[in-house]
Amino acid sequence: MNRTDALLARREAVVPRGVGRLNRLVVASGRGTHLVDVEGREYLDLATGIGVMGAGHSQPAVIEAAVAQLQALQHACFHVATYEPYVALCEKLVGLVPHGAASKALLVNTGAEAVENAIKIARQATARPAVLCFTEAFHGRTLMGMTLTSKVSYKAGCGPFAPEVYRLPYPNRWRYGEGLSEEIFVARELDRLRDAFVSMVPAEQIAAIVLEVVQGEGGFTVCPFGWLRGLREECDRHGILLVIDEVQTGLCRTGRWAAHHHTGVLPDISTWAKALGGGLPIAAVVGRAAVMDRALPGTLGGTYGGNPVACASALATLDLMERERFDLRALRIGERIRERLLALQARCPLVAEVRGLGAMQAFELCEQGDPRRPATDAATRAIDGCIARGVLVIAAGAHRNVIRLLPPLVISDAELDRALEVLTDVVANLEGSTR
Repeated sequence: MNRTDALLARREAVVPRGVGRLNRLVVASGRGTHLVDVEGREYLDLATGIGVMGAGHSQPAVIEAAVAQLQALQHACFHVATYEPYVALCEKLVGLVPHGAASKALLVNTGAEAVENAIKIARQATARPAVLCFTEAFHGRTLMGMTLTSKVSYKAGCGPFAPEVYRLPYPNRWRYGEGLSEEIFVARELDRLRDAFVSMVPAEQIAAIVLEVVQGEGGFTVCPFGWLRGLREECDRHGILLVIDEVQTGLCRTGRWAAHHHTGVLPDISTWAKALGGGLPIAAVVGRAAVMDRALPGTLGGTYGGNPVACASALATLDLMERERFDLRALRIGERIRERLLALQARCPLVAEVRGLGAMQAFELCEQGDPRRPATDAATRAIDGCIARGVLVIAAGAHRNVIRLLPPLVISDAELDRALEVLTDVVANLEGSTR
């Protein structure tokens, strides 16, 4: 038995099957843009731990900052004793992604925790119970996170779920647009929202509307920016707080510090995680100070939230992103990926749509290009074929027929081209791919 089989057998013996496994890859180390498995094989990493390692693996400056903090103070619990790294990271975040004239931030451990706390803050700030979310959303695997999450396979047997959560179709024009122009489609979807205030839940009972500008697990669908601007107007009209989940989209991934920066829309609250910690678990809720301060003392926080070592890692990561202009690099990476994927689509009928924003790109595989016929098996074979040739990619979407690309933002043009060459060659050679 080789080392891969041995470790997977050990996993099978002690880890419950509810902890998903996407492939047979067993890694031993990572550096820069590469992972190395336990057999010594290298892989170009276009998954980055689902967008976590945007700054690349084992960044020296990030490791140095974390080690220095580890030697100074590992833990104190911010409720028990204030420490500078927590305060410094909050200062940094409200400077990078301000929510109006005065902003405040809260640190927690995970994206799901950030979403949970955003809902708690919104309910306290508005004294309203209801939350509105969307199909194909993913907001975590806690009770509220699963309630907000759309994909039913992630929620099987876990109910009953949190009350007063309502769901509308996400404005996916490719899937639901029926040939309408974007302007008419946006108007229709905003009318759908207004109808929901009459037939589903009164606007005056809604504390928050929660969404991703680019749906992550949902398959990298980008909402029409005009729709989001109209949604902001509806929130203002009815006193509803707009919560934007930036857990996967944030911190330069889409070519801006926040995906909502592309749209001209300012949320009342936003949630952050993944790339924030440079590989260590940390997350944040950022919002308008007047909203954030409505939460009562003791209702927010946790034992490990804003751990000093994770804060130090996050601060070093954000400094690197600023210094190296990862936002601009993400735009160039996205353009390069999109160009190659559109060329692939032109010759492969399985590639039904190419979509994304910045360095958050994906393509959906469907039989005969029909969104009602997801080519899940083909996507699985494509992913396995890429891994066999040293390129790690992962799936997304309700049917797992979307291949998503989240390359490290430190990837070179040559490395990216090599990975895309493998990916497009594998997909082009799938059965049914040639025209």
